[in-house]
Amino acid sequence: MVQWLMTRLVGRNHRSNAFHYVSRLATINVLSGRANQVYLNTKIRLFSNARFTELPQNEETKVVMKNESTFIKKKLPPTHGKLVTILSIDGGGVRGIIAGVILNNLEEHLQAIDGPQARIADYFDVIAGTSTGGLITAMLTAPNKDGRPVKAAKEIVPFYKNESANIFPPSNWVFSFFKGFWGPKYDGKDLRSILGELLKETRLHDTLTNVVMPTFDIMKFTPTIFSSYQESVDPSLNVKLSDICIGTSAAPTYLPPHYFSNEDSQGNISYFNLIDGGVTANDPTLVAMTAVSREAVMKNPDMEGFEPLGYDKYLVISVGTGSPKTLHYSALKASNWGLRNWMLNIKHNSNPLLDIIFESSRDMVQYHTSVMFKAVKSEDNYLKIDVDTMEKDDASIDNAAKENLDKLEEIGKELLKANVVRMNLDTSKYEPIPEKVSNCQELERFAKILSGEMELRKQRYKAMIDDSSN
Repeated sequence: MVQWLMTRLVGRNHRSNAFHYVSRLATINVLSGRANQVYLNTKIRLFSNARFTELPQNEETKVVMKNESTFIKKKLPPTHGKLVTILSIDGGGVRGIIAGVILNNLEEHLQAIDGPQARIADYFDVIAGTSTGGLITAMLTAPNKDGRPVKAAKEIVPFYKNESANIFPPSNWVFSFFKGFWGPKYDGKDLRSILGELLKETRLHDTLTNVVMPTFDIMKFTPTIFSSYQESVDPSLNVKLSDICIGTSAAPTYLPPHYFSNEDSQGNISYFNLIDGGVTANDPTLVAMTAVSREAVMKNPDMEGFEPLGYDKYLVISVGTGSPKTLHYSALKASNWGLRNWMLNIKHNSNPLLDIIFESSRDMVQYHTSVMFKAVKSEDNYLKIDVDTMEKDDASIDNAAKENLDKLEEIGKELLKANVVRMNLDTSKYEPIPEKVSNCQELERFAKILSGEMELRKQRYKAMIDDSSN
């Protein structure tokens, strides 16, 4: 009977919320009054966050009946709270260490409130990442055999320190110079091996919360955004997380484009030819916000009560990976540049054209995001943590030398001590906020809000179940 009712509900409205299904079923006689505790003996297939999520049979999938109430131990969607929570992580190669330091600090604040088992994925409705940020997103959201994130935030920095030299093996500048003319600087074999071992067969729909990862398809000549939301309406996007990470990290001239195919549940085969998502959105904040807004437009029940442009109800943390703002090029000098100079600056071991594309994309996103939050008088709901005063030698995306990785970690620690800054919309410069609080203190404030939001959702959901069972 329960299975028949579930099928009818799904058939009538395939985008309905799984939590609503279970809460309604809790009032059915077959469940109420006949058992104090019910376990689902088969895998539960839930339409959660407008997508199928198949949960393994473990403690997280128990449906517990107590005092005629039903709980699913899973993060509840925004409709049960008052905020949409978004985490965004920039691209930047080995500079992902900086983001790792920041995220570890955030997770430590969450653990101080809710206990050592707390993980970042438990608190965000969407986690977005581009390039190296995509790798970090996968680490934070891919499930291990116990249904928890494959990496805790504290493991991100060690991961980079252990694997960066394998992904970007050191070579002298003469070898790099000539190799850069005839092919990518690195073959990417170790990256593919590392990600294959880390993420195994995990697919987009398996993530512990919604993810958004931008890439660019050079065959279709259009951005391809791998989004948990979009995957629900386009099954071809339900690919392996490892393939997404390899694609979004394939920076032109550094790593080869990533080609792969995917067969969806209907037997249709799709082909992908991907390069680094940084050429589209090195800071994926707006991409993530747009994905959420689209769900509100599409009347996703998870977003019930939220307007498509209701940015005053968004809580956004955007984590950067540093910027080489000290690296400038004069028009006088660049006027004599040809293809070689635009593609390879030997003195600084950089790719000027790619640096300009990534940095301009990043700055435009930060400007527009700042405008959006200022327009709805909710600037305190948006936190961008980044440093734009890095020296040119520190800002390399592929300098995997131990001393450089150690220095990047120190830059991250110093960034936590630095004052929170916001973009001055008149000058596009970053200025400290009047309160003179540090990034660490602001992360602690955001952690309290995130914890409070999740607690509010649990209370409201429990009250809804209690009401429906009376």
